[in-house]
Amino acid sequence: MEHPADWRPGKRDAITDVAGIRVGHWTNRRGATGCTVVLCEGSTAAAVDIRGGAPGSRETDVLGAANAVRKCHAVVLAGGSAFGLAAADGVMRWCAEHEIGFPTTVRKVPIVSSAVLFDLGIGRAVAFPDADAGYRAASRATAGTVAQGSVGAGTGATVAKMLGPERCLKSGIGTASLVGPRGITVGAIVATNAAGHVFDPATGALVAGPRAGGGGFIGLPEAMSRRTAQMEAMLLQNTTLAVVATNAAIDHHQLQRVAVQAHDGFARAIMPVHTFADGDIAFAISMGHLEVSADDALTVGILAVRAVERAILTSVRLATGSHGVPSAGEWNAAPSRPP
Repeated sequence: MEHPADWRPGKRDAITDVAGIRVGHWTNRRGATGCTVVLCEGSTAAAVDIRGGAPGSRETDVLGAANAVRKCHAVVLAGGSAFGLAAADGVMRWCAEHEIGFPTTVRKVPIVSSAVLFDLGIGRAVAFPDADAGYRAASRATAGTVAQGSVGAGTGATVAKMLGPERCLKSGIGTASLVGPRGITVGAIVATNAAGHVFDPATGALVAGPRAGGGGFIGLPEAMSRRTAQMEAMLLQNTTLAVVATNAAIDHHQLQRVAVQAHDGFARAIMPVHTFADGDIAFAISMGHLEVSADDALTVGILAVRAVERAILTSVRLATGSHGVPSAGEWNAAPSRPP
């Protein structure tokens, strides 16, 4: 994908290009689930925007503009549906052991916001990230290269489920970053577990759709014409999760708008998105290292959109097949099959 000259990817092309951000994964390949922890203990503000009709989350209200804290020390993205919210307990324990948290008169209390996706339909339905998994992911978090593909919260992620799970494709987790004017840096990490098709916004090309007999993908118009009531009932098993981070010191109300704009990246790459079958959630974090002007919030928002869409594409392109579900790349590379 081409970028304007002053919108270049960061050194790692990852969310860790934003100073102060660390990422760690816990992966259970046999159970096809996992979690990803984004540590941001030095953040100056955090916000969230929930657009899906079936979200699962924890400590998101605390980030609201009308509330006192409006920042967090970590964000957890996890598989396991609502069971996976337990991973945040382990991250809280890790943060507490390292004296990370919101100061009170008694002790520091870690603010760990989290959101989950549904991956119980692949691997083992009884497998989910628990508190120990969250602790391990936090302890592995680094500011370096971020593992991508079918790892962490993307271990059991799938896409293109409009015609049922038997035609879906494996997805995963991806990350990207962009450096804009005046050194403004925005990074994103996305676990893509969408019901919809995935498109490349730069070309309009279909990157992932329901598997077609004989190879290739079934396009969105045909998929919609072939849908049945039974397929609709099976769709409540999705959710795409994103964390966007920036070095720009923008106010909380501006960061809230960035969280909203991050969903534009969802909409540019996934169709349909934000349905009743998805629990789509986007977090936005400011590390506050770079002083900027008030109108630079718009730049941060635009970079967030681009970083999110690129991370979504990477999450699909770097995925590997699991438990009988091929990735888009594997499906396209396989020999022709009978229709």
